[in-house]
Amino acid sequence: MNRKITILEDDMDIREICSFIFSEEGYQVQGFADVTSFNASPTLPSVFLLDIRLPDGDGREVCNRLKSDPLYAAIPVIMMSANTDRAGVMAACSADEFIEKPFDIENMLQKVGRLVD
Repeated sequence: MNRKITILEDDMDIREICSFIFSEEGYQVQGFADVTSFNASPTLPSVFLLDIRLPDGDGREVCNRLKSDPLYAAIPVIMMSANTDRAGVMAACSADEFIEKPFDIENMLQKVGRLVD
């Protein structure tokens, strides 16, 4: 199985940790620090993992744009945030799942795995 994950996360440490974790689990990982670089490099992953607060945009807007594009609409999107208002986050975008920071690694892997496998 060819599993790919695209991570949009401005915190370099979190992005690197997530990249390492998913690489170890057999995913091909593509990581971006901002919306501009994400937009400049089209990707068709198995799942998107998006932070909400980004230096040049809002992950919820990125999520809604992906979900409204027929090319990406079927790809699961997981929002990731320290904002604990899960219901508010999910109401603001069409994400498939939400992961609260700081995240539990096993929980994150399970949520991604359920959407990908």
